Amino acid sequence: MRGKLTIYVAVIVLLVLVNVSVIGLESRALACTDCGGGVVDKSPSEAFTVEIGFKNVGKTEGTWRINIAFEGEKWTWTGTPQNLTLKSYKSKILRWNGTVPAEAPIDSVARLIVYYDDSFTALKWWIHVVPKAELAITSSTVR
Repeated sequence: MRGKLTIYVAVIVLLVLVNVSVIGLESRALACTDCGGGVVDKSPSEAFTVEIGFKNVGKTEGTWRINIAFEGEKWTWTGTPQNLTLKSYKSKILRWNGTVPAEAPIDSVARLIVYYDDSFTALKWWIHVVPKAELAITSSTVR
């Protein structure tokens, strides 16, 4: 009898823990709104600004530690982490200012990644590194 009672208590405790875990995950749901996408041309050492809109689509208030990075094969840049607290169904825009690394090779690209808590999402934004100076022919004459 005592063995069955121990099993029943263990099962109940396990169910409670699973339920609490699911509720905890649900309240931490985070979605990016109006993420857009595209390729932005920037020169080495040129400044850029990233703005991302977030919305808590969960049923309770949530807090996240969010950071961004541009990651590519040839160069990376990492922002400064920010804390975001949102009530249920509320939105907020976070902003990061950065600079393309001076050593970023011309024609290299890096993709925008959003890190939050233990997760990440790759957005459809890339920085394409272009030359600082570029020569263009504006006229010519042959006689």
